[in-house]
Amino acid sequence: MTRTLPFLALLAALAGPPDPVAAQDAACYADYKASRSDPLRLHYGVVELEGDDCTREAAEAALAARLPEEWNLLEVMDVFGPEGLDRRRESAGDFYLLY
Repeated sequence: MTRTLPFLALLAALAGPPDPVAAQDAACYADYKASRSDPLRLHYGVVELEGDDCTREAAEAALAARLPEEWNLLEVMDVFGPEGLDRRRESAGDFYLLY
């Protein structure tokens, strides 16, 4: 056991710090539609999801907690990685990564 700990410490040191590109690749986003009434307004938005759970259910839970009270979530359309951000930026407008 005493030989194992120095060996593991050496391996950890050789591995170096986490790769920021790999951490970015692990990012998860969702696009959604929401509405409010009086006056009726609809919006399309994009949110970043936190944690390891990159699912529609996780997006629904995150949006339920983040959207202001007057907005009602209509639909989580998709979950995706950073590669899908650029093509959604213009459509989301002011609601791009707002919540």
